[in-house]
Amino acid sequence: MKQGKSIFFAILAAALYAINSPFSKLLLEKLSPTMMASLLYLGAGIGMFIVGFIQRKTGKTGKEQPLTKKELPYTLGMIFLDIAAPIFLMLGLTMTTAANASLLNNFEIVATSLIALVIFKEKISKKLWCGIGLVTLASLLLSFEDMSSLSFSFGSLFVLLACVCWGFENNCTRNLSSKNPLEIVVIKGIFSGLGSFIVAVLSHEVTFDLVYMIFALILGFVAYGLSIFFYIYAQRYLGAAKTSTYYAISPFIGSTLSLVIFRETPSMVFIIAFIIMIAGTVITSQDA
Repeated sequence: MKQGKSIFFAILAAALYAINSPFSKLLLEKLSPTMMASLLYLGAGIGMFIVGFIQRKTGKTGKEQPLTKKELPYTLGMIFLDIAAPIFLMLGLTMTTAANASLLNNFEIVATSLIALVIFKEKISKKLWCGIGLVTLASLLLSFEDMSSLSFSFGSLFVLLACVCWGFENNCTRNLSSKNPLEIVVIKGIFSGLGSFIVAVLSHEVTFDLVYMIFALILGFVAYGLSIFFYIYAQRYLGAAKTSTYYAISPFIGSTLSLVIFRETPSMVFIIAFIIMIAGTVITSQDA
């Protein structure tokens, strides 16, 4: 029962996060990458703080364990990585298509699983290794703008860097997953958002457009706040590596939305990579 509920939460988290790349791409026309990253996490933190406030007022708070000093290293790691990852992603989105970035987000499975294996000693089966190999192959295909001349896309590199950061962050969060998910998201959102805002100020990338800022905060609440909240619940029973395999549905939803919203015509390389990604995802999810 708990595993079935956790799988549902992982898929729900993926669906909510899927709207991030296409809508962030639209908002980046008016907001700088670091400012956008800041607003996304601030939207998550503020939004979930309001949810927690409503829960306390209505007496619907559950019996969750608060964070303690013992979890401080993982909490700090989570915040630092969540400052770096969305900045890399927003930079990548300014240099590549939203559909390409969405599909590349699947590399997070590879990063999360390998870090879980090497550092946190989670078991990885032969099926999961096979799926990781296919996702890596598809990521390499998507990382080259022109396969004939092998021209590397720096936009793709930034997206992959974001995935590596989130891979480390997922494993940090895995070690916090027994604690109150709402508290984790609020801390993650507020402090990561403020950190990104400081980076925006120091790099002179602060932009103020109230309407677009409000949209970015709302997007952050939905695509980051609610998504992370359900993701943490899923990790509690599935672990970091297996949760990421179910979460892998997100890039496919995101890339499809991007193609529709921006009326992009997918290249043959994109189609091939898409098929390989599907095969890798199916294999890894069967293992989970």
